[in-house]
Amino acid sequence: MTRAARAFAGLSPNVRGALWMTASALAFTVMTTLIKFLGEGYSAGLQTFYRQAAGFVILLPIILRHRSAAFATSRPGLLVFRAGAGTLGTMLSFYAFQNMPLADANALSFTRSLWLVPLAAFVVGERIGSLRIFAALAGFAGVLIMIRPGAGGEFALGLPALAMLASSFLFALTVTGMKVLTRDHAPTVLLVWAAALGLVFSVPGALISWAWPTPTDLALLSLMGVMGTATQAFYIRGMAAGDAAAMAPVDYIRLVFAAAVGFLLFAEVPTVWTLVGAAVVVASTLFITWREHAVSRAAERASAA
Repeated sequence: MTRAARAFAGLSPNVRGALWMTASALAFTVMTTLIKFLGEGYSAGLQTFYRQAAGFVILLPIILRHRSAAFATSRPGLLVFRAGAGTLGTMLSFYAFQNMPLADANALSFTRSLWLVPLAAFVVGERIGSLRIFAALAGFAGVLIMIRPGAGGEFALGLPALAMLASSFLFALTVTGMKVLTRDHAPTVLLVWAAALGLVFSVPGALISWAWPTPTDLALLSLMGVMGTATQAFYIRGMAAGDAAAMAPVDYIRLVFAAAVGFLLFAEVPTVWTLVGAAVVVASTLFITWREHAVSRAAERASAA
């Protein structure tokens, strides 16, 4: 073990988790920057294909090593649905990142946590209290603040904002499906199915707007896909290392990164509506995260007593 590795291992779990979460935010920012930079020449559908292809290539050694065990499942229908929702959600989010300021798109992407509240009640059958319902409603009020007022006060809800909201809903569906599937599936099986089916489902969208990339663009598209996979890997490591309630606020640092990159590279200046609405959404999702953490801890203490 190197000196740096020993120093990292000596840090507290929450500090290690925060570093992993910061790395995830940086990887996500690189990915979204490349999505926007390459948006003029490559459609959201084509970019999604390259994103899924990179993820599949990274998981290919695991698939070859475990073969049939990597695809072992008793619920293929749910896995197919989850992969389809995830692929469509990715495509819609890429479209939003291409056509919206990065800070605005990032802020709307956090509504995934808000969608999880009604989905937890209707799909998983969880009981949700009045505080979580109020927090979710407050968060959606923050969305209205971001997307409704514009210059002069006109209604400013466009296709990119709708695409990001729909994408967040679809990603919430995949998270809800994951909660169900993890009861009898290993995480590796879920990753392999998502990567393999995601690649297959992304082919039609890529063929509709197919364009052969230049060597430079191919390298950038591949880097975009690798950064997408790294984002997920670093996020999982961060959540595993640290306390979930402590890690959740760190994830919002990507709003700062997105605003900085948008300003420096694309001359994007967040409006006051974006800042106010994003603050409401962030506060609401943080409250939901902390509330769920507190309830989970209380249940663990009750079961141990």
